[in-house]
Amino acid sequence: MKTVLKMSLLVSVVLSTLVHAKIDTIHVDKNTKYSAEMVPEKMSVHEKKQRFRDLFVPAINEVYSELDKLYKETKVLVNKDAKNPKVIKLMKSYGAKNPQDLLRRIKPHPKSIALSQAAMESSWATSRFFRVGKNAFGVRSLDINEPKVAAGEKKGNKTIWVKKYSSVNDSIRDYYKLLATSRAFEDFRTLKMKTSNPHELVKKLDKYSEIGAEYAKELTAIINYNRFNEFD
Repeated sequence: MKTVLKMSLLVSVVLSTLVHAKIDTIHVDKNTKYSAEMVPEKMSVHEKKQRFRDLFVPAINEVYSELDKLYKETKVLVNKDAKNPKVIKLMKSYGAKNPQDLLRRIKPHPKSIALSQAAMESSWATSRFFRVGKNAFGVRSLDINEPKVAAGEKKGNKTIWVKKYSSVNDSIRDYYKLLATSRAFEDFRTLKMKTSNPHELVKKLDKYSEIGAEYAKELTAIINYNRFNEFD
């Protein structure tokens, strides 16, 4: 089962001042001077968060729009003919049990959750995984043939690998696909169809991290202090 576990080396990051420093205004520069590969030295907390927003908000908006469009189009197809070839193909791709399960999997969850997880898992876009592999969510690699980056820790004598992506958008797409397909997030997908409240939904992401229920509390703090819900 392709379940993502929180990398222990990142746990302490959310306890830093980055998490708890409130911002007065929210600005996103689509033509940002910042890049994923380079992290400027001696950035202030404000600059670090600005760099993060510039890199992630436009990308998450794009991926969310793609998935939302796919969800709405698929919903129309399912209502007309659940045996439509496109529906059948998507069911196989997402491992869906039936057309309604497919809709649960495809429907994108709030952007604020994606932003908070990206902030936490990538140490606000400064982690080595992100700089080298554009891996914003700590997604592990289980395929020996795919591009990957070695983690800084081992499991016994085995090297832990995380996926390497060609773009931030690809990392976000794979993250959404992970939450849509992994058995660990079945409750999350079910609740997603009943509410779009990020504070309720993050409680179902305890299996994403080794710290369990505390993970939801930290994601909630990130969303609140950084007003990420304003992007939903």
